[in-house]
Amino acid sequence: MPEKQSAVVALGSNLDSCAGDRAANLLLAVERLRTLGTVLSVSSFYDTAPVGYLDQPRFLNAAALLETQLEPLELLEELLRIERTLGRDRSKTVSKGPRVLDLDLILFGDMVMQSPALTLPHPAMRERRFVLEPLAEIAPAMVDPLTGKTIAELLAVLPI
Repeated sequence: MPEKQSAVVALGSNLDSCAGDRAANLLLAVERLRTLGTVLSVSSFYDTAPVGYLDQPRFLNAAALLETQLEPLELLEELLRIERTLGRDRSKTVSKGPRVLDLDLILFGDMVMQSPALTLPHPAMRERRFVLEPLAEIAPAMVDPLTGKTIAELLAVLPI
């Protein structure tokens, strides 16, 4: 049996769905994460402005710490499957546009990898307050394997 690894998943939602509002979407996503391993911690939900594509509703964001036996690409595929089952079709939406659910694999243990499907750590995590702030709430001492800095240190130098 594969060794368990800790993974960080960033969650976001800015559209209502059949599950309900943004918060209901995130709560349902966390329940689905429980099928992939043990959810060790979930941050508070943070109401945030959109980044990049600005003509869309505000987001609700969170971070979850998951212990899983899945390999990184398997976990990514499962995250994408959860998005699809909860109503997101990445092929039919504007990049960075409105979405019922967004699940991003941010960190996977201390793994550093780059493939066509997945880059770890997530290449934009150090620039995104909506990722670092929830993550700092639940894992401030977690270390970015590329910079050697903790999540709290990365958040502290991020402009407001």
